[in-house]
Amino acid sequence: MLVNLQEILADTREKHYAVGLFNCVTLEMTKGILAAAEELRAPVIIGPAESLLPGASLAEYADMMLGMARRARVPVALHFDHGFSPELVEQAIALGFSSVMYDCSMLPFAENLRRTRAMAARAHAAGCSLEAEIGHVGSNGSAEEAVARTVYTDPGDAVRFAAESGCDALAVAIGTAHGVYTTPPVLSLDALRAIAAACPTPLVLHGGSGLSDADFRACVAGGISKINIFTHNNLAAARAAHARFTQSTGAFELMPIITEAVKAETMHHMRVFGCDGKA
Repeated sequence: MLVNLQEILADTREKHYAVGLFNCVTLEMTKGILAAAEELRAPVIIGPAESLLPGASLAEYADMMLGMARRARVPVALHFDHGFSPELVEQAIALGFSSVMYDCSMLPFAENLRRTRAMAARAHAAGCSLEAEIGHVGSNGSAEEAVARTVYTDPGDAVRFAAESGCDALAVAIGTAHGVYTTPPVLSLDALRAIAAACPTPLVLHGGSGLSDADFRACVAGGISKINIFTHNNLAAARAAHARFTQSTGAFELMPIITEAVKAETMHHMRVFGCDGKA
């Protein structure tokens, strides 16, 4: 069933689990993620990010994913992740995405707040939830270089931003970065706990590709309600296809192999996040 972000994250903090946003860009990935959710009776969030739009348009993703989300036997939020362009975020809302992220985290606090507040009003009028980001989770180049550029989220700023922006979830910067790590990141769990103690809004972890299972569990225990995953599943899909490919193997034969690989990877993370059995 299709739900929004506010609904799917409602009791995460109270029951100490997190819901995964598993970015997906193909039918095979989407099927694998939803199959994992249904088998484990887990709520789940799916959808593309602005950076993934070269693979398909927002309308094409909506055509594929909306029906699958509505037919699912567990709660599913269809989320447009890391929308930097307001036009694209508004398009996602109009297409029926149940959740959007409007990422203005590179802007000064006051401008981030102003833009987020205006977009949250548009989203809420359509029954859509909105995620924002404060501080900045680094990206581009290596993940280690990005961590060095991370602007950590201040707990006081998080409280004010959540209260005044109208966002339904807030991505915070605690030492992770987007991209593939060559050495493990160093999390500031003290910073996370301080933010969670001050801010009741569901908190989001981005840039989790380099984290261990123990790191993820610590983040959930520290107050994280939503965790974004793409690289794990993206690599699992590619590796599975590569392992089974021969000169006589066609794309059709690889489709179920990719789906099963993504399903297995997603189930692992759902168990780590503690969302299995929560649907």
